[in-house]
Amino acid sequence: MIASVDFVASQDARSVEPCVELNFPVQGKYLPADHGYAIYAAFVHLIPEIRQQNMLSILTVPGFGDGQGKILLTEQSHLKIRLPVSKIPLVYQLAGKQFSIGSHQIQIGIPKISIIQPSSRLKARIVTIKGYVEPQSFLSSTQRQLNKLGISGKVSIPVDRNSNPSRKTIKIQRYTIVGFSVEVSGLSEEDSLILQQWGLGGKRHMGCGIFIPYDGARSV
Repeated sequence: MIASVDFVASQDARSVEPCVELNFPVQGKYLPADHGYAIYAAFVHLIPEIRQQNMLSILTVPGFGDGQGKILLTEQSHLKIRLPVSKIPLVYQLAGKQFSIGSHQIQIGIPKISIIQPSSRLKARIVTIKGYVEPQSFLSSTQRQLNKLGISGKVSIPVDRNSNPSRKTIKIQRYTIVGFSVEVSGLSEEDSLILQQWGLGGKRHMGCGIFIPYDGARSV
């Protein structure tokens, strides 16, 4: 297994170098629906230094699910990577490269660079915290991480179509990691930027714990 650096909450989070987001277009037909680890492993094979970048987050690529474990890529399918400004040259090496992700081939295009924008309400598709797989204990652990970052906000777990806490999983080789979707609301502009920059939990190199602006769903 290719290891990654997990999140470590820090009280000096507000003094670190600002982050930007690189938005790479992705060309190809399909990707596995659960592709976070495979993307990370392919990138590390090209750029081993990615493993040591604990301020780097790789978002999963959006697409249309086919119900059979794959997503169909479209013109709107992009790969987003958040990282400190000084590390842009490190990941810019991905531009123009082709990768095999499982049985699928993709090509990464030239990225657009943007500044992270604040939002009072953020959501992460999945947050994983080792040892916490039940909703209440997970929420308590999430709140502790927010407190260590000095972030004030209301943390909750959105509910699924059956009104149950939205539990998610990712596969890392033969292991299945359990997590939950997480929403944080009532954020100040500064706290919103800090949360988007640091994220919560582990596996941020594989699409976990990464927050984006969000504007509505039921939560618990």
